[in-house]
Amino acid sequence: MCKPGTINAAQTTDDAALLAKDEGWIANLDLEAFTRDIKQLGDTLERNQGPADVAHLNKMVRWADICAAVGLLSMWHSVNPISIIAISTWTCVRWTMIAHHTCHGGYDKCHPNKNRWNRFKFAVGSTWRRVNDWLDWMLPEAWNVEHNNRHHYCLSEIEDPDLVENNLADVRDLNAPMFIKYIIVFAGMFTWKWYYYSPNTYKELKLARLRREGKPMPKGVTPSDAVTIRSLLGGSNPFYSIWEFLTVVIGPYIVIRFFMLPAICMIVGDYLDMDGTQMFKNACINLILAEALTNFHGFVIVVTNHAGYDMYRFRDGCKPFSGTFYLRQILASADFDMGTDSVDFLHGWLNYQIEHHLWPSLSMLSYQKSAPLVRDICEKHGVPYIKENVFVRLKKTVDIMTGRTSMRWFPEKYERKFLELDAEMEFKKKQMFTKQQLS
Repeated sequence: MCKPGTINAAQTTDDAALLAKDEGWIANLDLEAFTRDIKQLGDTLERNQGPADVAHLNKMVRWADICAAVGLLSMWHSVNPISIIAISTWTCVRWTMIAHHTCHGGYDKCHPNKNRWNRFKFAVGSTWRRVNDWLDWMLPEAWNVEHNNRHHYCLSEIEDPDLVENNLADVRDLNAPMFIKYIIVFAGMFTWKWYYYSPNTYKELKLARLRREGKPMPKGVTPSDAVTIRSLLGGSNPFYSIWEFLTVVIGPYIVIRFFMLPAICMIVGDYLDMDGTQMFKNACINLILAEALTNFHGFVIVVTNHAGYDMYRFRDGCKPFSGTFYLRQILASADFDMGTDSVDFLHGWLNYQIEHHLWPSLSMLSYQKSAPLVRDICEKHGVPYIKENVFVRLKKTVDIMTGRTSMRWFPEKYERKFLELDAEMEFKKKQMFTKQQLS
C-alpha cells in the first residue's frame, strides 16, 4: 500500500459537500457485493488459464517476429516506410505485449517453460537475457519496480510515478501561450521513452533499494518528482550518475540498435560488393525514424490510459485487491477499441487497461475474454466504465498535459468511507478464517 499523499486545500472536499450530478452512484454503491463479483471473476479467469493462453502468446510473438524480420531485413535497401513501420511496431509490441504481460507474471502458472516465461526470469539478471527477451531504453528490473509495483498499486495517487497531471506540472503551470505548450507536448511524444521514462524508471529502482535497506532519502528530494534527461544533465539527480545511466541503462540499447545492426548491413554489403556505406546510412536513418515512430505509437497507447478530465485522483493509499483497490482501477483507467487480435495487437494490448489493472497477473487472452464480463459487473453496480477511441483519449490526455483541463478528485468523504469498509470486510474475513480453523 502506498503512503498517503500530501494535498492542498483546493484538492480536498468538505465532508458535507454534495456529490456531482453524475456521481450519485457513489452513494448507492454496495462495495462488498461489487468486490465479491470482481474477485469471483478474477479467480475464474485465473483457474481457466492454460494451453490456449500459451498458444495465443506464441501467436503474438510470431506476429512481432514477422514485423522484426520485415523491418530488419529491408532497412539496408533504402529509407522507406515499410522498414520504419515494421521496426517501430516490433519495438512497441515487444514491450507492451510480450514483456509487459510476462513481467507481470501472466504466464507464470500456465507456460511450460519456467526458465524464460516467468516474471523472475524474463529479461532480467544479465545483459544477455535483456538482449534476448526485451531490449529497450528501460532497464527491465527498473521498469518492473516502477510499473508493476509503484504504478499499479498507487494508481492515480501522488505516489504514482506515471501520474501525468503531476509529471507535467511544469508545462501545465507554464506562463506561455497554449500553442507553446502544445509544441512541448508534441515534441515529447517522439522522445518520451529515452527522455523521461528510462531515467525515471531507474530512479524508482534506486528508491526501492533505499526503502528496502532502510536508508534515508537524499536531502531535498521529493520522491514523486520525475527524473529526466534534463535533470540528469543539470546535475540535480542525486540517485545515480550520467555515466552509470549510460553504461547500465541505455548503453546496451544504443550500441546494439544504432551501431551494431547498421554495421552488420555494411559488412554484408561490402562482402557482396555492394555499397556497404550507403547500406549503413540507410539502416541508421530507418532505425532513427522507427525510434521516433515507436515513441509516438507508445505515447498514444500508453500515456493515454489514465489521463483525462473524466479520470479520478485519490488522496490516500489502499490495500491491494481490496474493494477500494478494484474500484480505483476502473475509475482511473480507460479502455480503447477492442475485440480482435489484429485490433488488440495495434493497441499493444493496452486497450484492456481496466481489466489489466484489476488483475495484473493474467494473460493477454484472459483480458480479451474478461472485458465484456467486467462491463456487465460495472453496469450491474452502476460503476462508470470508460471505453473510447484511443485518439479521443489522446485529446483528453493532451488537455491534461497543457492544463486546459484537470482530473477529478474522488469525493473525500467517500474515499474515507470506502477505506473503512475495506477494513470491515478484512476483519470479517479474518473472523471467518479463525472460525474455520477452530471448527
